[in-house]
Amino acid sequence: MKRYLLLIGILIINTPLLFAQHKKRNLNIVFIGNSITQGVQLANAADAPPAIAVAYLLKQKGINEVEFSNQGHSGYTTLDFLPSAGRTFNKVEEAANAFTNKEALLVFSLKLGTNDSAIKGPHGAPVSPDQYIENVKTIVDKLLADFPKAIVVLQHPIWYSSNTYNSSKYMEEGLRRVQAYIPKIDSLVSSYSLTKPKHVFVGDKKAFGYFKKHHLTELIPEKGQAGTFYLHPNKLGAASLGEFWGKAIERIVKKNF
Repeated sequence: MKRYLLLIGILIINTPLLFAQHKKRNLNIVFIGNSITQGVQLANAADAPPAIAVAYLLKQKGINEVEFSNQGHSGYTTLDFLPSAGRTFNKVEEAANAFTNKEALLVFSLKLGTNDSAIKGPHGAPVSPDQYIENVKTIVDKLLADFPKAIVVLQHPIWYSSNTYNSSKYMEEGLRRVQAYIPKIDSLVSSYSLTKPKHVFVGDKKAFGYFKKHHLTELIPEKGQAGTFYLHPNKLGAASLGEFWGKAIERIVKKNF
């Protein structure tokens, strides 16, 4: 009899845990970025990294429905997304407000830095590492002020070749600069862990090294003013990048929510 009662007690204690383990999350994701996020060199919007990330998430246990909006804009820097700049930031917020499931976890996935790092061409370039992270913080602060239940995932920027020079000039100097943004991102997220715990996270850290290694097969060879350069993912590369982002979001959601 005692053993029977003990078993009942164990089941009662663990029942909430069992239900929690099977709880599925609904997600609303706004992807903020540049041409890489937008997928401008790809034939179909379904091949862009945000769509791939969502397709990955929908296959994972613990994830139920996922709605998303691709707010990637070719050539844009952090300056273009500043709340004070108005139009572009407003579109990001409009996209977040347009989701039909208001109970879903709202996620802003931000991947900016490529255009900021250029020597000249994009708006405000070159953007110093200190100014870059100040801009990112301004964007994040406003998003969290307007959507206090949301989370922000800061994805690391990806590698590009040191001879990148199309209508904008990047080159070795730009590549060094974009790499200098990465520790700034990590440091900013650490500071938010104290001021806004469980609201701002580092997302993917692997894509930079991955594309440096696989650029010949997963980035598009483009003719530029300093020879053939590699900057934008092809269809295969976009699939890889989207999966990196999807895995990062999955990890964050399952660990914290």
